[in-house]
Amino acid sequence: MRRKNDPAEFLRDKRVLILIICLVASIICIGTMGIQQGLDLKGGSVIQLQLEKPVDKDTMNVVTTVLDKRLNLYGISDVKVRQGGDRQVVVEMAGATPEEVERLIGNPGVFEAKIDNKTVLTGSDISSVDMYQVSGQHWSVPFKLTPQGAKKFAENAKGKANHEIYMYLDGKLIDDNPPKLSADLASGEPATELEVSGGGDDEKDCNKKADEIYTVLKTGSLPVKIKVIGSNTVSAELGQKFMEGTSIAAILAILAIFTIIYFRYRKPLLVFPILFTSLSEIVIVLGIASIIHWNIDLAAIAGLMASVGTGVDDQIIITDEVLAHKGENAKRRRTRTKMNVDKAFFIIFASAGTLIAAMLPLTYVGLARGASGIGTIAGFAFTTILGVLVGVFISRPAYAKFVEIFIK
Repeated sequence: MRRKNDPAEFLRDKRVLILIICLVASIICIGTMGIQQGLDLKGGSVIQLQLEKPVDKDTMNVVTTVLDKRLNLYGISDVKVRQGGDRQVVVEMAGATPEEVERLIGNPGVFEAKIDNKTVLTGSDISSVDMYQVSGQHWSVPFKLTPQGAKKFAENAKGKANHEIYMYLDGKLIDDNPPKLSADLASGEPATELEVSGGGDDEKDCNKKADEIYTVLKTGSLPVKIKVIGSNTVSAELGQKFMEGTSIAAILAILAIFTIIYFRYRKPLLVFPILFTSLSEIVIVLGIASIIHWNIDLAAIAGLMASVGTGVDDQIIITDEVLAHKGENAKRRRTRTKMNVDKAFFIIFASAGTLIAAMLPLTYVGLARGASGIGTIAGFAFTTILGVLVGVFISRPAYAKFVEIFIK
């Protein structure tokens, strides 16, 4: 036997515990890591680039990929790189001004190291780059050379211990105080593990210099020269107005759901759990977005609203199936309630599977193509899928347990 309307039984259920744990964890993540906003909410920049000559599709893909990686490594959020024909590239960046990134994307990224005005190393000789290190007013970027690059460097550096190594990016000197070649690297023996190092005015300056060099070395060179032909800043004012409008719309939607559910079931006890379940789905999705650094933009908000809408429908299905046997005796009703909840979840899973199947192609195309993909549509599809999965596997099972115990 079990007690009717037993809160302890409800809170002990693993489905409810999973919901509570996910909800608390999401709130903590949002509070500590925040939510990243997209270009249309946070503001940012749009930069138009032009290649020095028309290129084929493969070369254009290399250009967009290198730009995308370079900007992401540099720390620019919500980067979208779109190709326009065979010569134009458009770069959208949230939370950044054109001046902050124009130098990085407006040059081919050629690295050279010279001793006695002779080139001893180039970017093509580098096989991999490790994360940079900063200590006080000194920075260093460890990297590895190819066997051919190590041999070339050893031959050119032999016997030049304590000679200054001048490092250049796109023909510009990196550091006015260049490091000196250590004795072990001037022995003539090839070494595949080296590092670029230098100094700065303070730790912040060192981080900036090291990050720039790491980014260029890591992403390699662009196959063609590019130049900036236009740029403009996107104001976040419209995004702020949209957020205000969304808040008002959300309040009206909550009131509408409250009214419809109340007049449908005449049970105040049902209204608040349905609203709580829907709100918990939103919080958990935002918590996941915070963890994976998924940018929340207008498309993501639309996807989130779509998933919440399907969630309310699913909760109504569960409720109707449970209330269908309200007049039966307690023992038979418990059995039928369990059967009907299972039946409701069969419908819910089928509906969710259909929706996810429709969204997956859009998500795949956008994510697989990366920066040059259809980012807006992919963002909508991904957020919709994420919201549906959270609802089906976390929040709606907990709601089903609630109606099993408390709805008589």
